[in-house]
Amino acid sequence: MTKPLITHLRHVAIAAPDLDRQLAFYRDLWGLTPVESETGVHFLAAEGSPEQYIVRLRKDDQKRLDLVSFGAASAADVDTLAARLAQQGVRIVHEPRKLGTPGAGYGFRFFDGDGRVVEVSSDVATRSFRTIEARESIPVRLSHFVVNSDNPEATVDWYVKHLGFKLSDTLCLGARGDFMWFLRCNDWHHSFAVARGPHVAVHHLSFEMRGIDEYLRGTGRMLREGVQHIWGPGRHKAGDNTYSYFLDRVGNCVEYTTELETVDWDRHHPSVYDVTKPDFIDQWGTANQMNEFVAKQQFNDPDHGVFVAPPL
Repeated sequence: MTKPLITHLRHVAIAAPDLDRQLAFYRDLWGLTPVESETGVHFLAAEGSPEQYIVRLRKDDQKRLDLVSFGAASAADVDTLAARLAQQGVRIVHEPRKLGTPGAGYGFRFFDGDGRVVEVSSDVATRSFRTIEARESIPVRLSHFVVNSDNPEATVDWYVKHLGFKLSDTLCLGARGDFMWFLRCNDWHHSFAVARGPHVAVHHLSFEMRGIDEYLRGTGRMLREGVQHIWGPGRHKAGDNTYSYFLDRVGNCVEYTTELETVDWDRHHPSVYDVTKPDFIDQWGTANQMNEFVAKQQFNDPDHGVFVAPPL
């Protein structure tokens, strides 16, 4: 089966009133590197990633997701996808054009079925990056991005139909039914996922660490610093990756992870994992219980950016 025109996850842009505390969190605690700041917008990179930046922070009167950005292999692919989406009736925010963000590039933006802004770009200049050293507990790259939807089945169908993502696995809560869907655009088990929630919102941003030791050191650093701990450390069944979840300074859930599974694009067959079975929610058995507190934090606040394009 042909892979989608989207190649990978680039970055996530979020906004909130308390920009200074957000910046301090991601820079001084979480381990990202500021690469550029202009007119109050901050771009932060992962030392182990060639992406110009993986998180963009902006001050806004309301907490919101500005956009999620994916890569494409070429300008021709960007144009092809833009034309296809327009023909399918997808609301375009702006047509393909040269981008003014760090690394420039060529891209366009559109609303997904829930009203999030999605950007797809090509020809973005890469940045110098390095191998993360042993015991260095900072992110290597942005691993995946998960969103909440009050109509998740439709959201999953939208990403499969319009963007060519493929379902990797699903989580269910016993007889209560499915509640999370993992989608891939390359050989990583998931770069994007959709969770059932009471409203459209950010579920979590996930950051890949060098290995188990670095993942645990990062987890321990957050605990020692008194960062609000949500869930973990543990190891998921779907994706086989580790997890430790915390809250950033405005209540978005962020995750340290490592060893996310890679799968064969054509041969991987989706499974449904019932997380009422202990081994399916945490293979190690080390995490705190998944309960209403954990779920409530991951539901997050309603996104004020739904069908509202960010100012930049």
